[in-house]
Amino acid sequence: MPLSKPSESRMVSPATIPRIASLQPSITLTLSELNALDTLIAHTKYCLEALPELASRNLPILHDSWTTTTNELTAVAPDLVIASVPYRLESLAAILKSGIPVLALAPHNLADVLHDTRLIARQVDRTAEAEALIESFQQALATTQATTATLPIPTVYCEEWGKPLIHSQPWIAELIATAGGTFLGNPGAQTTPEAITDADPDILLFAWCGAGDRVPLERVIDQRRWHHLRAVRSGRVHCIPDEYLNTPAIPSLTQGLACLAAAIHPDHFPTHARLISIK
Repeated sequence: MPLSKPSESRMVSPATIPRIASLQPSITLTLSELNALDTLIAHTKYCLEALPELASRNLPILHDSWTTTTNELTAVAPDLVIASVPYRLESLAAILKSGIPVLALAPHNLADVLHDTRLIARQVDRTAEAEALIESFQQALATTQATTATLPIPTVYCEEWGKPLIHSQPWIAELIATAGGTFLGNPGAQTTPEAITDADPDILLFAWCGAGDRVPLERVIDQRRWHHLRAVRSGRVHCIPDEYLNTPAIPSLTQGLACLAAAIHPDHFPTHARLISIK
């Protein structure tokens, strides 16, 4: 179900810094970059994976926006729940049933990510920090785009999930364009191995949700009979860590942009330590 941005009346005033329960890593990473982790009183296990230093805080672990329950939210009694995509009707109902104020985010593109960064910052009185973070990200985008402006533009297939095949999200299509590539297909839509075979892209990228950097590239190519594709023949098949592309927050997407640029134009950008290539 599409979610609208919260109304002003649902927001907590920055004059009173709330105790926050974060239901997605994108929120926790943003709070960290805003120097506002002290507002966090509970988070998901995925937040811990994205930000291992949270372990020393020994905060309660919650389910995420997809699986949270009313009881676990009321048990930690935050002043504010911040949630983000993906949702289910059941989990959204559970959040609302708790009666706790909620900031429900639903980013679709990079502009939404920046907007959401500002929304989170307003809750914790970190607007100046948010503007500095956004400016730094915009500078990274501009610098990357300036470097690729006169370079060849390869076609890039970027996959968010493999069963069924799902194209990556719109913000990733924007990052690929910034990094000097053309995004193949419709962002967020399903596709088929046959459709990708027919398109024969120059580059194949994989960032499966929840898989980290463990996409089995060789097996995927074998199962889909993609050995003859130009991307495979030229060795331009890569895995990008899931959290760098599928976590819509500035810190993670900055790393994602660096990986994309290194994969699309390796002669013009430094190799990224976590960009994995097919053997």
